[in-house]
Amino acid sequence: MPSPLRCSVFVLASVLAAGAQTLIDNDQVRVLKATDQPHSRNKPHEHKVNRVMIYLQSGRQEIVSNGKSTVTELKANEVKWSPATTAPHTSEILSDAPVTMLEIEIKKPGDPAKKLATPLEPLKVDPKHTHLEFENPQVRVYRVRLDPKGKLAMHEHLGNKLAIDLSEVDENVTTADGKTDHVIGHPGDVSFGGPVKHREENLSDKPTEVIVVELKN
Repeated sequence: MPSPLRCSVFVLASVLAAGAQTLIDNDQVRVLKATDQPHSRNKPHEHKVNRVMIYLQSGRQEIVSNGKSTVTELKANEVKWSPATTAPHTSEILSDAPVTMLEIEIKKPGDPAKKLATPLEPLKVDPKHTHLEFENPQVRVYRVRLDPKGKLAMHEHLGNKLAIDLSEVDENVTTADGKTDHVIGHPGDVSFGGPVKHREENLSDKPTEVIVVELKN
């Protein structure tokens, strides 16, 4: 499910020069796709907004802020919530292979009146294939795994959302009015979409995995 997104002005300029890719930029989110090379420390920088982080490979990352070092073990296809930072910090991949990450910056605060709950929300209608990763006032994030030739039941999204492919994707997406689109995606592809009611069918002989980030703004 490919799409375009855009990095924050607060991301370090040297990171951008090193080959970071802007994928989407709109009034709700900016998304940056960047690959950190091993044993190369970034210059001090900060992140003024909250982010959803997705790591496409495993590795070990060190962050140094105010002289304090924190080392985190990253897992492939892991998704994390990363609060805004007020103090400049540096980061470095300590393991021996590059790590590609998607940074989804949430531009707006959550709207308490925004409703995502519906009898047809994916987590309710198809718990076998969906798993809640985390939820907070700004986002709800869940993982979708489909078996080879598997199907995701008809479900509904009441707000805007991002879909991030973690695997090769070859599927049919059929809306409630019967319109079917053939969707091809690759690991690291990101798409932005609005409210919709649809179902999905994996056409591949391999399982698929997608992260969905629903926005509450």
